[in-house]
Amino acid sequence: MSERATRRTIILVPYLWLALFFLVPFAIVAKMSLSQVATAIPPYTPVFGLEDGPAVWLAKARELSLDNYAVLAGDRLYIDAFLSSLRIALIGTAILLLIGYPMAHAMARAPERWRAVLVMAVILPFWTSFLIRVYAWIGILKPEGLLNELLIGAPLAIANTETAVIIGVVYSYLPFMVLPLYAALERMDRTLLEAAADLGCPPWLAFWRITVPLSLPGIVAGCFLCFIPITGEVVIPDLLGGSDTLMIGKTLWTEFFSNRDWPVASAVAVVLLVILVGPIMVYQRHQGRQLEAGR
Repeated sequence: MSERATRRTIILVPYLWLALFFLVPFAIVAKMSLSQVATAIPPYTPVFGLEDGPAVWLAKARELSLDNYAVLAGDRLYIDAFLSSLRIALIGTAILLLIGYPMAHAMARAPERWRAVLVMAVILPFWTSFLIRVYAWIGILKPEGLLNELLIGAPLAIANTETAVIIGVVYSYLPFMVLPLYAALERMDRTLLEAAADLGCPPWLAFWRITVPLSLPGIVAGCFLCFIPITGEVVIPDLLGGSDTLMIGKTLWTEFFSNRDWPVASAVAVVLLVILVGPIMVYQRHQGRQLEAGR
């Protein structure tokens, strides 16, 4: 095999992987979102079979409709769930950035012999099951839990609230914010800060004018890595949230497994994907324009 063919094969492999494990499942979910719920297996119609011919496929395709998306737009439950998920994800991501940036900055400025230990300390929670770690917060936040035992005075009513959900997502996703920030800050050229100090720039201004812009790729990566999964989170709101805590991931789970309304659940999944992929595409386009302008 020639070098050119080898290069094309290497490039083609990830595209094939993406098509097989993302585009094909997404096409199936998109098709289900245009179907109608039915008491059958699978619980929707129409169902396209391989034994059907093109004429049957065309006839069944005419049965597809946008009714499920109209249901989402007309039902306040889904709108509130989307808005609540975005609000919780934004609050959680902002708190994660405020906590994670100083941690990553301290790790990047630590002596080199300690950096591997600090990175390991950040990764260490992943050695324990995600579900067990969330259950641990139930024991901490419940009225007779560890937190209220340590406090003096009236117990805090945090369990089964939106505050408990935010605490859970901040704890669970902190490594996803710290590690990209650390990678960006650790690569930064320290001589730039020394030059700024020699020119009389105060430390806080050098941090704002030099450190923050150079760490911007890590900030964006960390925010995306946290915001996207938090928006669709299911386990944390189910275990730490109350009945009033609405998140779209929990709503999708209920529609899919409890109500067995696969078409509406698929429509929720498609809308959620569009909402999350949109900002990423806008950012990538902006980055592409900046690279072209830099050339």
